[in-house]
Amino acid sequence: MNSSISRAAGGGQALTVRNHDRDLAGLTYVYPVLSRRAGGVSVGINLNPNNACNWHCAYCQVPGLVRGKAPPIDLARLEAELRGFLGDLVHGRWMERFVPEGARVIRDIAFSGNGEPTSATVFPEAVALVLRLRGEFGLAPSAVPLRLITNGSLLAQARVQEGIRRLGEAGGEVWFKLDGGTAAAIERINGVVLEPAVIARNLARCAELCPTWVQTCMFRWDGELPSAEEVDAYLGVLAAAGVDRLRGVLLYGLARESMQPEAARLSPLCVAELEAIAAHIRKKGLTVSVSP
Repeated sequence: MNSSISRAAGGGQALTVRNHDRDLAGLTYVYPVLSRRAGGVSVGINLNPNNACNWHCAYCQVPGLVRGKAPPIDLARLEAELRGFLGDLVHGRWMERFVPEGARVIRDIAFSGNGEPTSATVFPEAVALVLRLRGEFGLAPSAVPLRLITNGSLLAQARVQEGIRRLGEAGGEVWFKLDGGTAAAIERINGVVLEPAVIARNLARCAELCPTWVQTCMFRWDGELPSAEEVDAYLGVLAAAGVDRLRGVLLYGLARESMQPEAARLSPLCVAELEAIAAHIRKKGLTVSVSP
């Protein structure tokens, strides 16, 4: 790894599950995360360094979030950054310097970042690039899967389907965002006007292309728990997509402070409250992983 990238990668700060600062590595497209759900270091790929997203989720921790899509991506720079960072992870002492003992393992490489990654025009090319570098460093697909964390809103586009198909063929998986089951809940939580039937259709299409988990954030809004009716509507979207198509649900709460104007209206659920919701989901035959 070249010295400039090595000095930048970490910036002297230890990773924690509550700090997902995309600037910790000092790079444009690549950043490290200590993932509570993945259980180790996740190498993040940020295709939205302009902080632009087509959704506006109330719990989003990205400061300065704006509406929009990913900017033009410099694939050569992405390749150089990822090759350098993986080199320091695999062959250097980066883990020892910045990761707590017991978590010093690469769990995945994840397209996530500061907006919707599939909005990048070169999304399928970026997937191919990351897969090639994973192989170059001898990282087995079973040990270091490639993941896409997405709101799934662009699944109707052929280039997005192509990128997800490549992901699936390479042993990767998708974490597909679903936080509400009614149009009103989706607009309130995710800041978009979108019918649940459209989300169900996109979720089903995604699951056909690549193994897919549903990623769900639940919390109190103005002190109120998600109502029984809201949870039932959420379960209805899962059913419409086809429960047998899905790997399961990653149910999580608020671990990091929202940087959006709605932050003051949000408060976390306790473990027992999340587990009660998980129990309803499990009755539908789905595996559920709970992360408070």
